[in-house]
Amino acid sequence: MVMSYESKANRRQFLKILGFSTLSGLGSIPAIWALTPQFAIRNLQSEKRWAMVVDMKKFRTEEDYKKCIDACHTIHNVPDFGNPKDEVKWIWKMPYRNTFPEQEDEYISDGVKQMPFMVLCNHCKNPPCVRVCPTKATFKRIDGIVQMDYHRCIGCRFCMAACPYGSRSFNFREPRPFIKEKNPEYPTRTRGVVEKCNFCEERLSKGLSPACVEACKDNKALIFGDLNDPDSEVRKVLESNYTIRRKPELGTQPGVYYIV
Repeated sequence: MVMSYESKANRRQFLKILGFSTLSGLGSIPAIWALTPQFAIRNLQSEKRWAMVVDMKKFRTEEDYKKCIDACHTIHNVPDFGNPKDEVKWIWKMPYRNTFPEQEDEYISDGVKQMPFMVLCNHCKNPPCVRVCPTKATFKRIDGIVQMDYHRCIGCRFCMAACPYGSRSFNFREPRPFIKEKNPEYPTRTRGVVEKCNFCEERLSKGLSPACVEACKDNKALIFGDLNDPDSEVRKVLESNYTIRRKPELGTQPGVYYIV
């Protein structure tokens, strides 16, 4: 029987989808892409590229830091073990010399040198953590967010070794008893799982800003938006201010920028 051109085209499309599904089962690509038509992937790629600007001039008091950290850790069920050894952190503060070790300069003001900087996952354009993950528990979404599938994480910590920013934490202990007030809308983790900032992707899907950005909205210490949108606030801030990024010489192209 001779197949029509339309039937052949449909068959080819079905085989492509089947191929994507097979690859997903082998862990070669994130499962969320498995049944996504190619035209949809192309359209999504051209839509968003999320990024954040940290305006360090707006962080003046301990409370400015605390409200951002607390907002993130509360909504994402980040445990508090009460000691640095087991600490799990999504967003935290770190001294200038540790944040920008390659930019140490004897002439930098003491004010900047002593200032604690807000740090988090940089959601790099070229994330080394994604390349080394053997199970694809860590993967880069098409909107630029470096995401984690906690169910796929086997606790090998290759991603932690590959991340040059120290942006990942490992649950050496069962975290659930150390969550002060559980948020039922976000999953808790288990012992032996790596976790990190996710740019509040669960809030973005609802049209909301990241929790840390919302907490700092009064002084706009954190600006978040779409780099692909020339009219977005984040683009306007980047165009009107000189910014730096962490360890740019590594070529990871972080998605977090700093106004110093």
